[in-house]
Formats: sequence, structure tokens, C-alpha cells
Amino acid sequence: MLRSISRLRTVQRSVIRLNSTTAIPESQKGVIFYEHSGKLEYKDIPVPTPKPNEILVNVKYSGVCHTDLHAWKGDWPLPVKLPLVGGHEGAGVVVAKGSEVKNFEIGDIAGIKWLNGSCLSCELCEKGFESNCAHADLSGYTHDGSFQQYATADAVQAAKIPQGTDLAEVAPILCAGVTVYKALKTADLKPGEWVAISGAAGGLGSLAVQYAKAMGLRVLGIDGGDDKKKLFHNLGGEVFIDFRKEKNIVEAIQEATNGGPHGVINVSVAESAITQSTEYVRPTGTVVLVGLPAGAVCKSEVFSHVVKSIQIKGSYVGNRADTREAIDFFSRGLVKSPIKVVGLSELPEVFELMEQGKILGRYVVDTAK
Repeated sequence: MLRSISRLRTVQRSVIRLNSTTAIPESQKGVIFYEHSGKLEYKDIPVPTPKPNEILVNVKYSGVCHTDLHAWKGDWPLPVKLPLVGGHEGAGVVVAKGSEVKNFEIGDIAGIKWLNGSCLSCELCEKGFESNCAHADLSGYTHDGSFQQYATADAVQAAKIPQGTDLAEVAPILCAGVTVYKALKTADLKPGEWVAISGAAGGLGSLAVQYAKAMGLRVLGIDGGDDKKKLFHNLGGEVFIDFRKEKNIVEAIQEATNGGPHGVINVSVAESAITQSTEYVRPTGTVVLVGLPAGAVCKSEVFSHVVKSIQIKGSYVGNRADTREAIDFFSRGLVKSPIKVVGLSELPEVFELMEQGKILGRYVVDTAK
């Protein structure tokens, strides 16, 4: 059953403006769960109505992130909206917008990303650290996300995507791409310096390798398996260390990089790999923490930490400027998404592969299937 301009539920006409040719259904397909680790139900759910500051996006594709798995399992000490529609890498078409929205028009291509909104008035927001805002609203966590055919997004934070962009391929850029791009900026490396990517062939790592190359860095990747080694080299990586085969990882990395990498981007979800990175990083180097394994602790031996003068930094997700820059790298062909597209109904199987550590590249779900 379709909803048109003349039948807009009970919402005032000033709140939503639609094209005269736009018809929006009352219900849609989505994946929802009602409790942590509960059944992921692919079912008919209501289409949300955008608030005055929001756009309604007809989501075509959504990337699947490890954060989505954590949200479902309740791994983090951060309250989750329940019931919840997860997902925060959605790419689609704007089909409706609230009365206060000035920066999007009907028919524009928009991206739904992790940070859905923030207060924009606190010290952190003023400095561009919007994701660190105490009042941040998070897609697929505190706000229903992109694992549905229609999703709302705060127009201020929604990403603008150029017309003609491949929506399946750009979807992972909205979180994975922005996240690793921001992490590389946080490492503050110079062209020609070495960066090690721990977890180099996964969804985040495969993009980190490409952004690092595009930024003029030499890239060493750490991961396990011949398939991951092949993908890493196909993406332009220089040296691959297989943690399954290498007996002394620290020594091997330091030898390959003539003293250790200048920076390390930790996207691995193994606590041991995170701690190990503090050992092989070059003196005065920077270790950047990105992956969020449940309950993990980063350990750094104090004497070595001080004498080597290393830095350990956390990097969350990028702001609006970082998002624009990350998408620009993609639009210019400097970064490609190594993706596998499956139907939205197959999301539970994708989560199983994630838990088993069998993800190569990035999975993207087609909301029409």
C-alpha cells in the first residue's frame, strides 16, 4: 500500500515535502532485533517519518561493519536503542525532507553514517570532534539505521554523494573509509614513511591500505592466510606479514621496515595484536587504536614506552570534513571498495562469518533482496 502527498499519516504538511511523483510505502523490509543476541528478524516494519531536521533516504545498499555485530551482541558499555534496526553505511536517494532542511533536495544522493547527529554547540563540536559529543546520536545504535529500505538521517550530518556514484561501492566508505582515513590523519605521517596496518585484509584494513598508498605511505600489512595476502598485494600493499606463519612477528616487522613502522593503524580485533604493535613501532612512532574488541586492554611496557618516546592514540570516526575528503578519494578512483554484495535477508549469515573471522574485504547488503 503506497502513501502519497495526499495521505501523509497525521503529520503536518509543513514538516515533509515530497516530489509530486514520489510515492512512499507505509511499510518496508528491514532487519530488526528486540534483545541483544536475539533473533535477527527480516520482516515488514513501518517506514519512518522524518523530523523537521531530517531527510528520508531510500536506502539502496548498506555496508556491514563490525560495529553492527557489537551492537547486536551488546558488547559495549554504551546503551543501545531496543528494538533496533542496525546499519550505518547506507547509500541511497533522498525521497522526503523535513521543513528545516536546506542542504538536500529530493533526488539527491545521500549517505547514512555512524554519527547521525550531535549538539553542535559544545566545546568538542566547536573543535570538529562531533563524534565525541556527549549527546551524539548514532545510526544503527541509538537511532534506527540502514538495514532497512527507508531510513531517516539528520541532514547536517548526512553525507553528500555525487550523482552517478556506484552506491554499492561507496557504502563502506561512509564508515570504514572515513574511519581509517581519519586514523591515518591521526598518525600524522609523511609521504615515504612506513605504516603498518594490523588486520590489513578485512573490511577496514583493505580500505586503510588504499588510503595509505594514496597518501604516499609505504604499507606493511599484518593478517593471516594466502587469500588475504593476495588481496593485500592487489590493493597495492608492499610487505605482508602472515601472523599464522611468522614465528617472531615483532622482529620480522622491524626488519622489513628498517627499524619499525613510523605509524601503526590497529583495525584488528585481537587484543594481542594491539599490545604487540607497541613493541614493533619505531622509536617516536605513533600507534593508533581503531578496532574495538570487547573488553580489550592495550598494554604498553612503561620503560620501553618512555625510552622509545612512542605515542598511543585513539581514533574514533571522522567529522563532516573528513567524510567529504574520504569520499573525494573514492570519487577520484584512488580508493576502491573490495566488496561482496548479498541480500539484506542474508544479514544473519554475514554476522556468522564476522564472528568466525572469515570476512575478506567488505560485505554490502542490497536492501531489495
